Amino acid sequence: MLSVDQARRAAQALVERAAAAGADAADAIYVGNRSSSVQVRLRELEQVDRSEGEEIGLRLFLGRRSATVASSDLAGEALAALVDRALAMAAEAPEDKYAGLAPEELLHRGELPPLDADDEQEPEPAALRARALAAEQAALAIPGVTNSNGGSASASESSVALATSAGFSGAYRATGYSCSAAVIAGEGSGMQRDHAWHSARHLEDLDSAQDIGRLAGTRAVARLNSARPRPGRMAVLFDPRVASTLLGHLAAAISGSSVARKASFLQDKLGSRVFAPGVAIIDDPLRLRGLRSRPFDGEGVRVGRLELVADGVLASWIADSASARQLGIEPTGHAARGAGGAPGASPSNLYMAAGSRSREQLLAEFPRALLVTELIGQGVNGVTGDYSRGAAGFMVRNGVIAEPVAEITVASNLLDMFATLEPASDLEFRRGIDAPTVLVPEMTVGAA
Repeated sequence: MLSVDQARRAAQALVERAAAAGADAADAIYVGNRSSSVQVRLRELEQVDRSEGEEIGLRLFLGRRSATVASSDLAGEALAALVDRALAMAAEAPEDKYAGLAPEELLHRGELPPLDADDEQEPEPAALRARALAAEQAALAIPGVTNSNGGSASASESSVALATSAGFSGAYRATGYSCSAAVIAGEGSGMQRDHAWHSARHLEDLDSAQDIGRLAGTRAVARLNSARPRPGRMAVLFDPRVASTLLGHLAAAISGSSVARKASFLQDKLGSRVFAPGVAIIDDPLRLRGLRSRPFDGEGVRVGRLELVADGVLASWIADSASARQLGIEPTGHAARGAGGAPGASPSNLYMAAGSRSREQLLAEFPRALLVTELIGQGVNGVTGDYSRGAAGFMVRNGVIAEPVAEITVASNLLDMFATLEPASDLEFRRGIDAPTVLVPEMTVGAA
């Protein structure tokens, strides 16, 4: 894997090759990754993995015709062949009036903003094994836990570099550390499984293996003796573990490509109140140590904190250059890509701001409610907003979390859910896409 400077120079050199060969415009992206992981089960080593890879991708334009190619071979001869192949492909490609690089005036200039995403540590396999064993051991120590699906620990580092013929050149590096445990509680047909995991950019920010294991074991035991609740309409609370999925549905619906294709249930909602007053949803690519932080987007566009939903009003789409041209707007700094494909639009550190009431207050809002801790399957129509997913969790009675429930479905429409939901005050930044506990006052709960 190349260093940050080497990666930036490699991307720059590939763009220069393309221009010299006759391309009207080009950009190149380098992506390098290195990772190590250890998995254990029942206190025995089960798997050790070590991987390292790198790839460089070239996108070039001949007028409004374009092609994208990639290679894991960075040798000079291979890159020369890569350019020739891209030119040949572009010459045969259909014209696309929306194709092109990002507008030059929107490109990031000057020094890159600090992200503090590089810990510069690479734990030895023995340290990873010890962390995985500690997580599993802590989970197995919880009374009621009867078996294990294993513990794991990993460490990774990545480098990303981007260069364009419009004059942008930049690169950054990030590290990542994770730990998880998954266990089984109970016996026979009454067995239940659950897990816990955590990931962080800096090793010092990672939850302790013991805390992760204890949480996994406690969660599994809490699900024992699950029943099915009486079906009907009731209030549903989404635990932070699953509340973030609602933001995923929002991000897909406000993606420029979805809107341009008229395939979004929020198609005509820009500038309209979609959420309740007071709800704010923010994308922050520059959060220090953020799991999805980036100093520029996949086209070199400068990035910054953006309030996508302000006081309940949908304030912005998220768009790369091509979809922005289709919509008649400027790119929003959300282009995302790998080495082998054209850019699309994706959020970075996306979160729903905390509300004013505590989780406990929301739990006590209704005499009978459902707290969802797991969602199963897809069941979401991105065009209509219809929502129906398998779920598991707990009944809540007069504010107290009661018996576990499983094999149920929760259903509604995302427009109705968004318009009435209320976030609690328990927001934590842990996943890259984050939400606090979320209350939806009424949904249909049925048997799976």
